[in-house]
This record gives sequence, C-alpha cells and structure tokens, in this order.
Amino acid sequence: MSGSRCQTLYPFSGERHRQGLRFAAGELLTLLQVPDGGWWEGQKEDGLRGWFPASYVQLLEKPRKVTPQPGEDSLNCPLPPGWQSYMSPQGHRYYVNTFTNANGYHTPVTPMHQMEPGHMSLRKPSGDPQSPGSPRVPRRLARESSRTINCVTFPHPDTMQEQQLLKPTEWSYCDYFWADKKDPQGNNTVSGFEILLQKQLKGKQMQKEMAEFVRERIKIEEEYAKNLSKLSQNSLAAQEEGTLGEAWAQLKKSLADEAEVHLKFSSKLQSEVEKPLLNFRENFKKDMKKYDHHIADLRKQLASRYTAVEKARKALTERQKDLEMKTQQLEIKLSNKTEEEIKKARRKSTQAGDDLMRCVDLYNQAQSKWFEEMVTSTLELERLEVERVEMIRQHLCQYTQLRHETDMFNQSTIEPVDQLLQKVEPAKDRELWVQEHKTGDIRPVDMEI
Repeated sequence: MSGSRCQTLYPFSGERHRQGLRFAAGELLTLLQVPDGGWWEGQKEDGLRGWFPASYVQLLEKPRKVTPQPGEDSLNCPLPPGWQSYMSPQGHRYYVNTFTNANGYHTPVTPMHQMEPGHMSLRKPSGDPQSPGSPRVPRRLARESSRTINCVTFPHPDTMQEQQLLKPTEWSYCDYFWADKKDPQGNNTVSGFEILLQKQLKGKQMQKEMAEFVRERIKIEEEYAKNLSKLSQNSLAAQEEGTLGEAWAQLKKSLADEAEVHLKFSSKLQSEVEKPLLNFRENFKKDMKKYDHHIADLRKQLASRYTAVEKARKALTERQKDLEMKTQQLEIKLSNKTEEEIKKARRKSTQAGDDLMRCVDLYNQAQSKWFEEMVTSTLELERLEVERVEMIRQHLCQYTQLRHETDMFNQSTIEPVDQLLQKVEPAKDRELWVQEHKTGDIRPVDMEI
C-alpha cells in the first residue's frame, strides 16, 4: 500500500491527531504508512505529510487481490457481503468494502465473521491512533478485560492478570482500600478512603478521651493533696509533750510534704501528659477535611468523565446504526443522494468515534490523577496513624515514670502497664485493622475501547 495514491473525500482539520495532516476534499495524497488502526500517514503534493482517518479517503490504486490459501484466515467461512480481500506489499491481509469503501488491516490469523456492511468494532489502540468510528471488519468478540463499578474501572476478575501489591507484607493502606462498600446499615456506599478517614477521626477522639481521663486523674491528685495538707494542720493531739510530741508533730508535717509531692505529680501530669495529648495536631480535623474534599473532588471529576464516556458511546452507537441503515438503503436503490448521505453518515460516525476516544482519554487521565492522589494520601494517613500511636505510647510511658517517682509503694501496679507499653506495635495494629476493614486490593486500570 505504501506509495499508493488516494483522494480525500472530506475536509480534515488535522486537530484530532498530534501529527495530523490538514486537507480539503478532493485533494490527492500519496500513502506513506497504512498500519492497522484506522489512521494512515500520507503526503500532499506540496510535500506536507501527516496522519488522517483512513475513512476520509478513497483509494485510487487498489492492491492486488489475494486468493485465499488453505489454513489462512477466513478461508473456512466466506467474507461478509461486499467485502474483498487483498494482500499488501508488507504481507498483511487488507479488506475493502465495495459498498462503503470501508477498509482495514487484519493479521492472517485473525478470525473473520459474518456482519452487516458498515458495522464497526471498538478496541483500545495498541500503538497507532485509531478512531472507533472507522468502519472495519470485526474480530471475534474478546472477553471483557475490565468492568466499571461506581465510575471506577477495575480489571475483570475472569481475565485479569495478577497484580503485585504496592507494599507487600506491610498491610499498607495504599493496597487495600480501592473499592467501595456498603455502610453497616446497607443503605449507602462508603468509599475506602472514607473508611480510612473515619479511622483517623476515631483516633483523634480516642486521643481526646485519654486526655480527659488524665485530667480526671489530676483532679484526684489535687484533691488528695488538698486533703493531706488540711489534715497536716489538724489540732488533734497537739498538746502531746516531750519526744513523743516531737515525733507526732513530724508525722503531721510529713503529710504536708506528701501533699506537696502529689501536687508536683499532678502538675507534671498536666504539663507532660494531658497538654501534649490535647495539643497534638490541633488542626487535625481541618487537615482531614482537606484530604476528604480533595479526594472527593477527584472522584466527582472521575464520575463526570465517565458520564461523558457513556454519552459518547451512546452517540457512536446511534451513528453506527444510522450508517448501517443508509448502507442497506444503498443496496436496495443506488442514487447520488444515497451515496452523499452515506458519506455524511460515515463522516459523523468517524467524528463520534474520535469523540469517544477523547472522552475515554480524559476519563483515564482523571482516574490516573485520582489513583496517584489515593496512593499519596493513604500513605500519609498511614504515617500519621503511626505517629499518633507512638506519641500516645511515649506520653503514657511518661505517666508511668511519674508514678514510679511519686508512689514507691505501688510499683507492682505499674509494672504490667510498662510491659504492655513496650509491646505496642503500630504495624501489627494496622495489620489487624486492615484485615477487618479492607474494601478491596484490586487496583483500577485504564478504560479500554
């Protein structure tokens, strides 16, 4: 096909391809490349070269017709009405519909099946740009490779290849919260990211309640110190004389000293335990709202792009049906009017296919952006949770240390607490929590045409 000549049927602006060739209707082009995919490269008479939809031109020099050989594609079943088989100089089988001038390449092993003239098939481009609206002989319907759930595209479980976890063996947030799931009441859908945010907010609430608990402990210490100080000033047995009177007076003074110790203990509890628990991440809820709004906005953009894809897909289907109907009319009655209508329908079908490709590309870009932000944000939430747990553990250790220094007679009640604090392990806690609350570890994939 390379070197063959063709004539343009419709004007083309060249804007739908990064290296598009602009031309008007009726111009002569020399073909440079004719790969599979519905887009060809050609050169104008003034030397300009670029890519254009194959359905926008009509061949002036057809390749030699091929006689099917045993064992080759489409030999055991006839081609659909109107389709002729040729062989290109590169050794590729090439098909032309004599009714509509639709054309396309297929490898010799591609199975061909009966179809109505003008029918089109959709598939994801494998390398060269391809318009879904370009008419071509259909391949056997491939098994679905993906499915879309709540506007997010996932690989189909029947055909998907195994995915490696982003952080194997770590039970990371970024691996297990891609899908949505029903809330406990079963009424609404909750995203995986919302579940992670709920855990963060719950952690903040637990931190606040721990601070309140320590505040109650401080109140007890302060009240105890106040009562000890008051008791040390009691006048009972104040008239005891001699050395026994001195010992009794010292005992009462020791109560005042003990009261001072408990006041210092309560003061340190407030400054070294309660306040840090209260003040740690004062703007935490605002930060979580920012994360929530950011991811939610990206998800809304993704939903909007998906709606556009479905609208474009519906439009393409309507254009295909219109082209097929007009092609059937041409078989019944040949007229210039019908031929012009077919050209117009083919042009609209190609445009609809290009629109669908553009919508799918925008959708995939939106999903990629959402995916990247999900990974970044979930890893940040994971880091924040580890930081929170470690902060609380350190301040509870400080609490037990203060208890050791204050109450030498109750060491045995503190030792089990010390032992358990040493065993606090954020990674293990994360593993148990993820196992219970995970929503799905299958990551999204690009939507295919």
